[in-house]
Amino acid sequence: MDDAKNRRHISVFALVTALCLMGDSMLYTVLPVYFQQAGLTSLWEVGVVLSVNRLVRLPLNPFIGRLYSRISERTGVCIAVLLGILTTLSYGFLQGLVWWVLARCVWGLAWSLLRIGSLFCILKISTPTTRGLYNGLYNGLYRLGSLVGMLGGGVLADMVDLRFCAVVFSLGTACALPALLAISRTEGGVEAMPEDTGVLAGLRLAASARNTLLTVLCGAAVTLVLQGVVASTLSRLIAVHTDGGVCIAGFMLGAATLAGMLQALRWGCEPWLAPLTGKLADTRYGWQLLFLYAFGCGAIIFALLALPLPLPLWFACLLGMQATATALTTLADTGAANASAETGGRSLLMAYALLTDMGAAFGPLLAYSLNALFGINTVYALCAGLFVTLFVLWKPFAGR
Repeated sequence: MDDAKNRRHISVFALVTALCLMGDSMLYTVLPVYFQQAGLTSLWEVGVVLSVNRLVRLPLNPFIGRLYSRISERTGVCIAVLLGILTTLSYGFLQGLVWWVLARCVWGLAWSLLRIGSLFCILKISTPTTRGLYNGLYNGLYRLGSLVGMLGGGVLADMVDLRFCAVVFSLGTACALPALLAISRTEGGVEAMPEDTGVLAGLRLAASARNTLLTVLCGAAVTLVLQGVVASTLSRLIAVHTDGGVCIAGFMLGAATLAGMLQALRWGCEPWLAPLTGKLADTRYGWQLLFLYAFGCGAIIFALLALPLPLPLWFACLLGMQATATALTTLADTGAANASAETGGRSLLMAYALLTDMGAAFGPLLAYSLNALFGINTVYALCAGLFVTLFVLWKPFAGR
């Protein structure tokens, strides 16, 4: 396929993912408030429900990789959409922790199909001069589902109830079915890759070269910090630095509201910021050099967030963190795709998916364990230290 068709293909894939993601994202704003409507009895059960879909992906990913050696990405996405419709609709009718855990495990399967399918698809149709752009395009568009789900879910739940939200967003996910017809069977330069998509084979490939191993580990560290620590503790960090909230134009905005607004701002900017990052990575600057700069910026910003700065400056650092998060996520995916193309196997992407899911799953546990011992500012200072370490380790490869 030519570049225009490839971009359309990735855009449709991303928008289908966004439609599937709305119901999942809705739960993160609605369930902590209306958990009793779901038959849950306490907030710890909410925590289990919101995390089990990530944990179940760890054993599922190897199975999904093997499955994609036998089916096309379009077939995998079709299965994911059907599962997304069923699970989102079920959120309005389930009662009790056991049923919710089962539904979230099914959603974990659907997300694995979407996530791994997208990695394989981009690898298949991209070239070294378009890989960053395609990763940025996909990452930027699919997060629109999180934006709509979190903002729309909160409004609908406050106006009506959880069941109404579930029905509305399941109908929204169903809109992805006609779009599946636009996802063609992809062609590209890596069709002749080995069929082995096992995680062990991928780990062996990663360990075969220092730069490949470091690329995969950097991706895992990025998700640990951004999808694990930041996603689960941002409202806590804001609450500590603002004493619970801030007053703007006579309105008191709580920490949770501010965190939601910052996340929404990031996802609203990603459709242009992520492709721009990817496009720059495909130019003479190279993704390796940009990755180094992004680690450096991340280290500085996280260190500043741990300090008692004046609130205007501190909030400016929060905005900088959101932009850096977009860049790091896009560059990590681009690096993994490039490493997979160079090593000649999709199995490396399986190892990458497994390690990044581990980071996302265990990041919140690590963050709150350290928070209980040392406080939230120390958690962000340690994240800054991790980025400094990655900056030093990555520097020898930045000029390649």
